[in-house]
Amino acid sequence: MKRYGLIGFPLSHSFSQRYFTEKFAKENIAESVYENFAIESIVKFPELIQKYSDLCGMNVTIPYKVEVMKYLDEVNETASEVGAVNTVKFEKSTGKTRLIGYNTDIYGFEITLSPLLEKHHTKALILGNGGASKAVKYVLKKLGISFVFATITSPVENEITYESIDKELIDECKLIVNCTPLGTYPNVDTCPNIPYEFISNKHILYDLVYNPEVTKFMQQGMNQGAKVQNGLKMLHAQAEGAWKIFNR
Repeated sequence: MKRYGLIGFPLSHSFSQRYFTEKFAKENIAESVYENFAIESIVKFPELIQKYSDLCGMNVTIPYKVEVMKYLDEVNETASEVGAVNTVKFEKSTGKTRLIGYNTDIYGFEITLSPLLEKHHTKALILGNGGASKAVKYVLKKLGISFVFATITSPVENEITYESIDKELIDECKLIVNCTPLGTYPNVDTCPNIPYEFISNKHILYDLVYNPEVTKFMQQGMNQGAKVQNGLKMLHAQAEGAWKIFNR
């Protein structure tokens, strides 16, 4: 039996178990199972992998994409540069298991964002500075798009508070990416607190949240004529990227 899984907390919002279970059935991938492991603290990670000796690969979601790195034997160069891991390969040889970290959020975000971009999308406002935002930052740098982070904590370099977001900044940042969990089911009536009235049909509002299909953040953008994208296509792409890593 090959066992795969997802760590995070909570995991009620996760799509991974259903996605991979359906993939295994559809593609006749035998002797494989995918499970959710909702651990309340990352310190329980070593205990988890010791319990399941048949683990071959693991995905990582909120809030452990950064914290998990200290438990790995190796981190892929790109994931190390990003500063976050969402995929862990269990490399087994000569009786030993090495845990190697990768980041497939990069791939998922880039291939789903790129088709939406136009010449005027030269600067982005990133809402939230957690693990998921690190992949977003990496891709924007690669594409030559400058950015600023909005955070609820005390801002550091290249960060601002939500209270600082005004018409001038919204006009300047024609791409707005929500990297917070705000709006995720069942809390569908929440969204980042920004002045949506200044958004125009030149804007893209990209939400990493995928459930519901149209978040309040996206709806606010649609009301102003903006292009919107949820995180589902990105999730599919990063999941397939992870599967390739697990099996190479």
